[in-house]
Amino acid sequence: MDALRTPEDRFAALEGFHFEPRFVEVPCGDGTAGSLRMAYLDEGDATAAPVLCLHGEPSWSYLYRHMIPPIVAAGHRVVVPDLIGFGRSDKPAQRADYTYERHVEWLRTTLFDHLDLTSITLVCQDWGGLLGLRLLAEHPERFARVVAANTMLPTGDQPLGPGFDAWCNFSQTVEDFDVATIIDMGTVTTLDDATKAGYDAPFPDEAYKQGARQFPTLVPARPDDPAAPANRAAWESLSTLEIPFLCAFSDKDPVTGGADRYLRENIPGAAGQPHVTIVGGGHFLQEDCGPELAAVVVDFIAATS
Repeated sequence: MDALRTPEDRFAALEGFHFEPRFVEVPCGDGTAGSLRMAYLDEGDATAAPVLCLHGEPSWSYLYRHMIPPIVAAGHRVVVPDLIGFGRSDKPAQRADYTYERHVEWLRTTLFDHLDLTSITLVCQDWGGLLGLRLLAEHPERFARVVAANTMLPTGDQPLGPGFDAWCNFSQTVEDFDVATIIDMGTVTTLDDATKAGYDAPFPDEAYKQGARQFPTLVPARPDDPAAPANRAAWESLSTLEIPFLCAFSDKDPVTGGADRYLRENIPGAAGQPHVTIVGGGHFLQEDCGPELAAVVVDFIAATS
């Protein structure tokens, strides 16, 4: 599998992002020879139970830079991977190399085989939920609690709504897949140039964006989608899940708005939890309201420990 690796100097001196990157080799998957380098952050007390923060599309671990310090300050360990195709992780050069199953396996290998994480507090947004909730359903023994933010686990059996349809069409037709502009469109606040540079850093040119381009097409939007059976099986597990499950969606996300109701109604561990709507946050609420979301996570851990 041919892959690109973003030059390290692209990440030098990013404002507010001074965390040490770590790396692990993961198999390419599906019988393909070779491996890919996956990057992750691992901050805080290494002996503490981990808070696993999973980003989505087209962001990377930079999205969590406002949340890592307060969660660490509360005594927790914070692990933030860069999904393959994003951040400092390798970027397969062909769109067909990116599949839903491969993304699940790349994460599983890093988090469980390499880091052997247990007692996990999962914080997931966007594709972080499409992947994290799959891992949760398939390995519930490794998780202690969940904070779901602006995310869902679709099976293709229900329409995903006009917001997603518009995004999917845009992502496949726009000539210049401008990552910083896309993030800016998904926030309530206006990103300054330094912040835009942070989001653009992993992608020197269009050749590095094949994963970002492919991700919207991998969301199960039809009942016959290749990932639909596995996600249906995941829901069979989630519908019996008793571990504490908190929804912390924002109030200004046109893509996933309302999905929190489905999660609350169909996951037993969500019953009676102090679900919250974070005011003033767009789709990328970690960018708009990072400290507020971090406080929700810290308080939820304290209340359910």
